[in-house]
Amino acid sequence: MTQKTAKSDQALELKGRMMTLTVLRLLTPSVDALGRALEQRMQQAPEFFRHLPLILDVEAVADTDLHLDLPGLVGLLRARDFLPVGIRGGDERWHSAAEQAGIGVFSGGRETPAIRRPEKEEAAPPEGSPSTVVTQQVRSGQQVYARGGDLIILSSVSPGAEVLADGNIHIYGTLHGRALAGVRGDATARIFCMGFNAELVTVAGTYLVNEQFDKQYLGRAVQVFLDGEDLRIGPLPGVNGGRHGAQ
Repeated sequence: MTQKTAKSDQALELKGRMMTLTVLRLLTPSVDALGRALEQRMQQAPEFFRHLPLILDVEAVADTDLHLDLPGLVGLLRARDFLPVGIRGGDERWHSAAEQAGIGVFSGGRETPAIRRPEKEEAAPPEGSPSTVVTQQVRSGQQVYARGGDLIILSSVSPGAEVLADGNIHIYGTLHGRALAGVRGDATARIFCMGFNAELVTVAGTYLVNEQFDKQYLGRAVQVFLDGEDLRIGPLPGVNGGRHGAQ
């Protein structure tokens, strides 16, 4: 048997690989309060959170009895279509509870939000093109993805629509839906729009939902960008004082 044939007969292969996961910090030992907070977040962007892998950071509640309810909390998360994969922090009580809940235990690590990949591609640039240009309104339920470059939208993005780009996103109308820039990890990517009323914005996996926005920026021309590990929203200089002149 040749080496090539032997390799083709292998049933599986294990490789070391660093992956990005969302860290969910637990700040209260009340499962009911955690459930209500999750429901509020999911109402803002249900599709973004669906099937989202999570590491539960329990440092802030490590001295409470929440570990006794950890299997129930994991069940609550799974019932809401989250995918808890492990905990970070806690002592042997927590590690034992994690084993009972069927999840792992992580140690250390930097909080790196997950980078969600597009579920489908309604639009992609031709080979060699640095950007995708969309001239029509992106309507509710549509998803537009610019692979390998920027996405330029010459109209508006409706509520329930989703636009994604490996690079920057430029919207010359109003953003009502979701915008995800730098979806393959480009932390220098930005979102620019002439009218900001988004449901959710993310850059390289770090996100903000509508309830977290500074209300002073709603309806204005803004840019969204990463400042260290924080996602910032700021005015777009030189554009009607940062205000959108037309719908």
